[in-house]
Amino acid sequence: MGVEVVSGGAVEAVAPAKEVSVAVAPGAAAVAKNTSFREESNRLGDLKEGERKALAELRAKVEEAIVEGKLFDLEDTTATTKVNVKVEKKKKEKKEGKKKKEKAAEEKKAEEEGKVEEAAAVTEEKKAEEEVEPAEEKKAEDEAKEEEATEEKKEKATAEPAEEKEAATAEDAGEAEKASTATPAVVVDKDVALWGVPLLPSKGDEATDVVLLKFLRARDFKAGAAFEMLRRTLRWRRDWTSLAATSSTPSSDDDAVPEGACRLDGADREGHPVCYNALGVFADEAVYRAALGDGEGRARFLRWRVSAMESHVAQLDFAPGGAASLLQVTDLKGSPGPARKDFRVAVRQVLDLFQDNYPELVARNILINVPFSYYAFSTLFYPFLTQRTKSKFVVARPSKVTETLLKYIPIEAIPVKYGGLKRDGDTEFSAEDAEITEVVVKASSTETIEIEATEGDTTLTWDLTVLGWEVSYKEEFVPSDEGSYTIVVSKGRKMGAAEEAVRNSFRAGEPGKVVITVENATRGKKKVLFRHKAKSSSAKKC
Repeated sequence: MGVEVVSGGAVEAVAPAKEVSVAVAPGAAAVAKNTSFREESNRLGDLKEGERKALAELRAKVEEAIVEGKLFDLEDTTATTKVNVKVEKKKKEKKEGKKKKEKAAEEKKAEEEGKVEEAAAVTEEKKAEEEVEPAEEKKAEDEAKEEEATEEKKEKATAEPAEEKEAATAEDAGEAEKASTATPAVVVDKDVALWGVPLLPSKGDEATDVVLLKFLRARDFKAGAAFEMLRRTLRWRRDWTSLAATSSTPSSDDDAVPEGACRLDGADREGHPVCYNALGVFADEAVYRAALGDGEGRARFLRWRVSAMESHVAQLDFAPGGAASLLQVTDLKGSPGPARKDFRVAVRQVLDLFQDNYPELVARNILINVPFSYYAFSTLFYPFLTQRTKSKFVVARPSKVTETLLKYIPIEAIPVKYGGLKRDGDTEFSAEDAEITEVVVKASSTETIEIEATEGDTTLTWDLTVLGWEVSYKEEFVPSDEGSYTIVVSKGRKMGAAEEAVRNSFRAGEPGKVVITVENATRGKKKVLFRHKAKSSSAKKC
């Protein structure tokens, strides 16, 4: 049994696939991987010289902060600094006050000395007039009195600063004691980790560099800025945990992600887990009220989104060369519009929170089924995003959803609701079952795909999708015996742009072929992607 794509009578054979052989027309080929997107390397040898230096600087900062117990406690250090500044301020004020008192004492002393000299002059005049005592004896007596008065003043002046100094020393000691009491003992946690990866570089875990590189890239390889971002992230995670623990609605049922709103499903071409966010679930009034409709709605919305993000990050591989980020697909079909203020504010808070605390954990953020209202909506939160974050956004209108996703995700891993071939709980096909074949249908032309059954009692099964659809499609079984009747498997019909992939099967009771006809009446070419398998009853009996 085999497959043929017939176009103008020309048929070209290609290599067989398992128990069936495949023949395709010129232009048809197995789908190749799209290599336009590749995440930046996390291997040390692939970094530029400046990037390696920045990484070494950040490693040194992190090592020092962890060993000295300063990685988390920036706010405690700030409090201690404030106390020390207060003590120094008081010391300065006391010193200035002491200088003022000394100056006043000196001025008083000078004034008193002037009065003593004046009194001495008057005494001499009296002595000269009265001539009672000899001039020399009187002078000696006056000098003795003056010297005694001066000594008393000096003792008094010296005693006052000494008392003030003693009091200041006692008060400063009290302030220092208070400061030391306010400062908690340093706790060194050498096992501190982020996303399950140890942060102490000297532990020698290669994943440590991968995590540090995420913060460096988020801050353009500026080690100081990256270090501060890391510290803020760690403090946020510590505070967020305590906030969730003391929340008035800590129930896991209350904080659970609304069904279908956010889930991991498959991987992209580079192995990154793909996270699908369907914001349309919030268009349902009951779901909206449950998520955002009360006083704590936004906080609950953030809690479940953070919880979902944490579970997704747990699936990442932070080893060098591993898939250390997510591909995020956000479906805006049916989502609440900009008029829903609570929803708009909550989405902006999520974007800010993820940008600040989960750097470089989203490789691409693909927005699909984007309505016109999105462009007005985006102007409200785009100014708050970094240029690097903005560069990760990819926008696809409804008619380009499958084509856009196909650039990053294999068609067999794209869900059928988005035009791919992946079905939940699929038992017919697996990734290894059959090769995907691609056929181009030119404008205003028709292509015919033939799946052959070389013997009777054979079941043929196929998956097929057309990018953008807008074609006419039909399926028939044509027996090899010219005397047998053609059987209509699927009546011809017009397929709209939003059609899901077709899956069908046919049990052939006699040799023949299933003929699939795709007619493209549009002015642009169409791309058909399909796979098939065949099961023979005779092979089953063996």
